[in-house]
Amino acid sequence: MALVLNIETATTNCSVSLSKDGETLVLKEDNSLEYSHAETLHLFIDEVFKISNIKPSEIDAIAVSKGPGSYTGLRIGVSSAKGLCFALNKPLISISTLESLAHQVKHTDGLIIPMLDARRLEVYSAIYNSNLELHRDIKAEILSEDSYADLLETNKVYFIGNGVSKTETLINHHNAVFIEGKLPSANEMSLLAELKYKKSDTEDVAYFEPYYLKDFVALKKKK
Repeated sequence: MALVLNIETATTNCSVSLSKDGETLVLKEDNSLEYSHAETLHLFIDEVFKISNIKPSEIDAIAVSKGPGSYTGLRIGVSSAKGLCFALNKPLISISTLESLAHQVKHTDGLIIPMLDARRLEVYSAIYNSNLELHRDIKAEILSEDSYADLLETNKVYFIGNGVSKTETLINHHNAVFIEGKLPSANEMSLLAELKYKKSDTEDVAYFEPYYLKDFVALKKKK
């Protein structure tokens, strides 16, 4: 049972929400083609407090998207979250960017692969089952036409995130479902932050750093 400020800046979507007991009360976000987080993040934070008529001192915790994602975007979000934690003396909760993205897929009968664009044919991805439980951990991958071929033979696979556009140019399979136009949002962080708060699963504010992935692994082609 918590009031949580949620901050998501891992992609071009600058997103802030205020949630209570896992439900989003107010959401403010803007997906600019250019990263504008440095200019808009604190304005959005001020706005969600004003709209909800809740004082910053009344919240119980601050949650931040920990990555993977844009180096600059993550640094801005985490730095802002840590600054607020110190100023308000509140605990810091970190949320996997790909996990919150996976939660945008509803009522699936297969696997969910949230993926974020890196560069060229590279993506950051993870795999979740239909219960939104982690099936395969986060990896940095180079896509090919045979990526996820084994999974697609036996499962419906839902691809979501800004890595989808490059993926659907390579993968042509009847079990592949491509969900376009979706980016990580502070809206889905609400529930995940509540669950972590209940377990007192928090970070050391002084030492916490975003989760960066730099080494890419090429997926092997089928022989």
